[in-house]
Amino acid sequence: MRVLLLGAAGYLGRFVADRLLADPAVQLTALGRGDDADVRFDLSTGSPGALTRFLDAVHPGVVINCAGAIRGTASELTRHNTVATATLCESLRRSRCRARLVHIGCAAEYGPSANGSSIAEDAIARPGGPYGVSKLAATELVLGSGLDAIVLRVFSPTGPATPAGSPLGRLADALRRAMQHEDSELKLGGLAVHRDFVDVRDVSRAVHAATLSAAQGVINIGSGHAVRLRDAALTLARISGYGGTLLELEGPPPGVPAQPAGGGSTAVVPQPVPAAAPSHPYPDGCGAWQQADVRTARDRLGWRARIGLEESLADIWMEAACRM
Repeated sequence: MRVLLLGAAGYLGRFVADRLLADPAVQLTALGRGDDADVRFDLSTGSPGALTRFLDAVHPGVVINCAGAIRGTASELTRHNTVATATLCESLRRSRCRARLVHIGCAAEYGPSANGSSIAEDAIARPGGPYGVSKLAATELVLGSGLDAIVLRVFSPTGPATPAGSPLGRLADALRRAMQHEDSELKLGGLAVHRDFVDVRDVSRAVHAATLSAAQGVINIGSGHAVRLRDAALTLARISGYGGTLLELEGPPPGVPAQPAGGGSTAVVPQPVPAAAPSHPYPDGCGAWQQADVRTARDRLGWRARIGLEESLADIWMEAACRM
């Protein structure tokens, strides 16, 4: 099976590439903006005609779109997430290859949800920020393209190579610095939110399964369990061996009651919000709570998350510790 992978140099794309390369039945070609791609092409600026000619020449059976941007201005996010997807869909419509499209979406497309709820694929999407808006527009383009297409809405990916700018990446880096400087206190913010963390290696398994499946439409990819960032911080502190105190700079958002810190030898001590703290408690636009309903992934892809958060956190800390 010939597979064309877009965004192979990105966080998810690297693990998807590794997973596909381990399958002897897959012939993989990577297309992207960087020098490490097999073929250089920028989806956000390239023409559909040029990409169509390449598709007709390579004739892939599956195209996987892991390309895009998670940060930038609204204009940049629109260009890299929405316009790029429009170019891809138009090229696939024009091409003679009739490839199946596996498109990577994200939980930010849903926006905030009710505390304690599980978000199913038929939930009304109300993204709370420009990133989610740009990704939802891309999903709608894929679903309306008439292609043989599936959208995997990935919740909060984590595990090895977790980006430093992600919540768990920031926690690990803060712990590393605290231990290097022998700080007895570590001040952290935004720990009241709940997120559905899913290991990036499990995500790559889901992508692989989607290439072999006939399923179409949107499918959630998550663990099915929301975890407080505060609890993840405590677990990471225990794994790292940090013996100090975690000071929480932000209390819970309005309407969300304070809860005890839970297990672990390190306590989280609430602290007043400093004047310089961000006014928006949810910079990802996803609200205080996100948890995936993953029954569709189980039923239609035969997939479920296998790697627990503690194992993911241990891998994150191993990489952070190597920088000490």
